Amino acid sequence: MMAFKHPLFLLLLAPLGVLAGLARAQAHRRHNSAPVPTALPAGESLRSVLFAIVPFWGRVLAIALLIFALARPQKAARGEAPPSEGIDIMLTLDTSGSMAAEDFAPYNRLEAAKAAATAFVKKRRNDRIGVTVFGGNALLTCPLTLDYQSVLELLDSTYLNMTKADGTAIGDAIVTAVNHLKESKAKSKVIVLLTDGRSNAGLVTDLAQAAGTAAAYDIKIYTIGTAGKGKAKVTTGDPRQPVVYIEEDLDEPALREISGLTGGEFYRAKNYAELDNIYSRIDALEKTKFEAKTFTSYTDLYLYFLAPALALLAALYLLERTYFRTIP
Repeated sequence: MMAFKHPLFLLLLAPLGVLAGLARAQAHRRHNSAPVPTALPAGESLRSVLFAIVPFWGRVLAIALLIFALARPQKAARGEAPPSEGIDIMLTLDTSGSMAAEDFAPYNRLEAAKAAATAFVKKRRNDRIGVTVFGGNALLTCPLTLDYQSVLELLDSTYLNMTKADGTAIGDAIVTAVNHLKESKAKSKVIVLLTDGRSNAGLVTDLAQAAGTAAAYDIKIYTIGTAGKGKAKVTTGDPRQPVVYIEEDLDEPALREISGLTGGEFYRAKNYAELDNIYSRIDALEKTKFEAKTFTSYTDLYLYFLAPALALLAALYLLERTYFRTIP
């Protein structure tokens, strides 16, 4: 959409048209000539006809373009301003060896967690998201960012035993996530912690204390237990023993305590559909609520009129001193 910042200048087009018409009529009367013919009269050259038309109407057109430039044409674009404060979310994923269990068809536990987290990220707007992974220790793989494409790429590259340490260090995972959220100025800070086991490794062994630290910084923890009931199959890749079965080892009471101490929620997922639904529920709970603020940005377009006007005047100047120079 085009608008004019100084539209009153456009009123000059009316007197310009009137004066141009009067001047042209007077010139015709003075030379007793008719309007430009469709065929050249005998003895009249094309250059003579152009001389009668181009300098006069070229100047009229140049002045009209200058008037449009003075009116300051602008391209208007409407947009929506994001909220000044959103939600900071740290996705915290267990990558220990047991996450290879294949009870989340068509995925194993880790691939199911990655798929559900990816769908979750794609639903967010204006909220910073980071990723922490853990096994026997914890590792920040993506700091808080609004660059969702980077988050998705880092989620996709997450793999089993990523921390190169055996075990499940839930306490370390919480503390690592808290350290990257505690200085945040966001109005809401959230950790989404997903695991299929119990804390049995790491430096932080007191999970209640770790959760208390999160609560002290107003950080909520949503815990998700990802494990089917009973034994689960794991493909080993070893031809001597291609498949093993592991026992369910999810520590529900500890995960419930963690979420309860921080004002979050505990969820249990026994298959991929349940896991995807849990992320959707968290997405609905943790939404940035704000009134949409629209704004209009303007891009000046006056050069599109000023440049042709100056070019036309320069061309007329050259023509009158070259091509039209011998015309009386």
